[in-house]
Amino acid sequence: MPDVQSMVLEFVNKLRKRKIEGSQATARCTVELLRSVISHHRVPHANQASALIDAVKAVGAQLVAANPVELAVGNVVRRVLHIIREEDLSLATAAVAGLDLLEASDDDEDVNGKGIGYPGMSAAVVAAAARSTLRPPSLQTLLEGTPESATVPYTSSSGADSESKTADKSSVTRKLKHDVIEGVNQLIHEIAGCHEQIAEQAIEHIHQNEVILTLGSSRTVLEFLCAAKEKKRSFRVFVAEGAPRYQGHLLAKELVARGLQTTVITDSAVFAMISRVNMVIIGAHAVMANGGVIGPVGVNMAALAAKKHAVPFVVLAGSHKLCPLYPHNPEVLLNELRSPSELLDFGEFSDCLDFGSGSGSPLLQVVNPTFDYVPPSLVSLFITDTGGHNPSYMYRLIADYYSADDLVM
Repeated sequence: MPDVQSMVLEFVNKLRKRKIEGSQATARCTVELLRSVISHHRVPHANQASALIDAVKAVGAQLVAANPVELAVGNVVRRVLHIIREEDLSLATAAVAGLDLLEASDDDEDVNGKGIGYPGMSAAVVAAAARSTLRPPSLQTLLEGTPESATVPYTSSSGADSESKTADKSSVTRKLKHDVIEGVNQLIHEIAGCHEQIAEQAIEHIHQNEVILTLGSSRTVLEFLCAAKEKKRSFRVFVAEGAPRYQGHLLAKELVARGLQTTVITDSAVFAMISRVNMVIIGAHAVMANGGVIGPVGVNMAALAAKKHAVPFVVLAGSHKLCPLYPHNPEVLLNELRSPSELLDFGEFSDCLDFGSGSGSPLLQVVNPTFDYVPPSLVSLFITDTGGHNPSYMYRLIADYYSADDLVM
């Protein structure tokens, strides 16, 4: 059996050292680790869902603290917590519905008024069944309601009854873990296939002889553009180079290798070229609950240029990038500063970096942010693996994936 704690520490170390590139890879590794945590966690007979939630939250807090700027980690941790709550409620709803059927059977068969004994249902189960979730109870359950009494007539407890209860508890425990792991496996499959799901919609948005502008490097954008090319759409792509890391150069090479007409422009030329562009398409680092976007540095400038010239600004994002938090939340770290060496040669600027002011700080300072924030008012359309959505609808879409109890870990 693998040592889960050592796996967690190893992954935390990778997150701290930024050894995992990309939100999709980070999200998938996080979900696979949480699946191992759930699989090897010993669940008690009572409060099974709470035990799983506490275990996942404990691990999730370590992962988020290791790399707080990678919001995909917190997103998928909250998704897993939501799966646990959803499956627990599903089992509770099924148990209440089953009790209703058993009581109806007792009324039909027990002509002498002596019912067959069943253990009482806890108030927590009845309350859980009444809560609204993504997987609501059936219409029959809603019409029948919960039983008026949480306790049913109970006969003498024999040894066989005790063994039966123990077996039932073990069965329910295995059922909950099995259903949760199945849900987590579905989440892994969803993350792995998000690029393909988004790319399938390209033909609906990219038309013949259009000019598309993008910024930086994004595999989602790459697959989206190539999918339109495979559908025999002819168009040209302007790629802003994405200084100082020049990620746009990498995207331009991949686009040319796939047969797309590509033009590389400087970041400062975006406003000058925007009048020739039909659509701006960018990949998101994260989509916030208010519809705001965290993207590569410089993307806000492109959004403002698009707004000025009435050019649609389209954001591509997998569901694992949908964050239930708002930009003003204190636990949200919107940016991080990269090394100044990406901007300046320390050998050439060594004189400027001397502490010559006498105040204990250098005369020249370098700020090299990684991300930029785009408010929802500048976004025209979001395209996710579930379809296209207006910015005003994103809060509702995000609410479908998360539980309010899990926003703060």
